[in-house]
Amino acid sequence: MIKGLKSLSTLITPKVNSAKRIPRAQISIKGLFQLRGGQCVACLEPHAHFGLCTPCRQDLPANHSHCRCCALPIAYAGDELICGQCLKDPPPFSRIVAPWRYRFPVDGMVQRYKYNGQRAYARPLIQDLSTHLTLMLETHPERTPDLLLASPMHPARRRKRGFNQAADIAEHISRQSGIPWSADLVVRNRRTRPQRGLNREERLANLRGIYQVTRIPPASIAIVDDVVTTGATARSLTEVLLEAGAREVQIWALARTPG
Repeated sequence: MIKGLKSLSTLITPKVNSAKRIPRAQISIKGLFQLRGGQCVACLEPHAHFGLCTPCRQDLPANHSHCRCCALPIAYAGDELICGQCLKDPPPFSRIVAPWRYRFPVDGMVQRYKYNGQRAYARPLIQDLSTHLTLMLETHPERTPDLLLASPMHPARRRKRGFNQAADIAEHISRQSGIPWSADLVVRNRRTRPQRGLNREERLANLRGIYQVTRIPPASIAIVDDVVTTGATARSLTEVLLEAGAREVQIWALARTPG
């Protein structure tokens, strides 16, 4: 059972996050998935599957009831309902696939990975997202995209962080599914202030005009990211891809914020 992600002992960090001591440039996301077992990152159970034991994996907040367009968690059971925002302002993308809600412990796992470079916390989420997508595409093969596009990060921000988390996720899904992926079909042409802490309108304004398509896109694309918050990034990227010639865009992410 998940007991919390804050260390209760100074011995926990070396046990769970020994990879943190390795320079980020030397850490391979491919290498992280070569070992299927290991220790549970949440409770330190020694017998885990891709970084989580069975009880902790069952404790993850699944996004079962959600809007069928933007995956916003809703109170009513089912996945065929449409939220009020999508009815009022239909998104340009066809759907968002996000298996979890962005709350404890998923939020802490993503933050440790994204902001502290502790990739061990991302391993179970990325692997389980890949499994979720495999099952979805087996049931709905018509949803298989021609290309996976990692949500672009400005080069200066990538150098500071040491990696692009969306590229890590896209690379692993590509390896599991056989769908090609790209990190440069769309690029950011200028830096913006961080999206964290901005509301939906501020995020849309912050992203206006920052994306540039570098070549003719394929007909069907899945944009890959870590978390969908307001959907502003998803909308902005989708709009430039559709203008460049894509016919359908969907969004694949680890988690969706509750609102």
